[in-house]
Amino acid sequence: MTNANIDILNDVTKTLIDSKKGYETACDMSDDSFPLRSEFRRRASERQELINEFQQQVRSFGGEPETDGGAAGAAHRAFSQLSSLFRDDEKAALSAIDDGEEYLAEQIEDKIEKGSSELTPEVRQLLNRALAAACEGERFAERMEDHV
Repeated sequence: MTNANIDILNDVTKTLIDSKKGYETACDMSDDSFPLRSEFRRRASERQELINEFQQQVRSFGGEPETDGGAAGAAHRAFSQLSSLFRDDEKAALSAIDDGEEYLAEQIEDKIEKGSSELTPEVRQLLNRALAAACEGERFAERMEDHV
């Protein structure tokens, strides 16, 4: 049971790290005068807190936590930076966040569904918190895209 929990937590941790880096990239892509820059920083910090909790839970099972994001996340950030050359940086940043949050939410839902019988209550609670954060991040990006 513990190995499946460690694997699931580490898989999601990679994507959470990508999400945090995505918020940091969005902040970097934004002009200093862009009012959402501080919001991107705040959300990156919140993701770091979730990452820390996921890593701690893996340690509590005796596992080695993930510390790097995935290749897909790095490719997505590179594409987002390239696409920002061709359109408004703030719009590109919000679009990238929207896509990333949607991916994160789908991944977590998949892990909850596939690992349902093996998840400990603590892991399920942590996954549900991360899912709620991803869904809220997606709603935030969608709202902001309409105003930029």
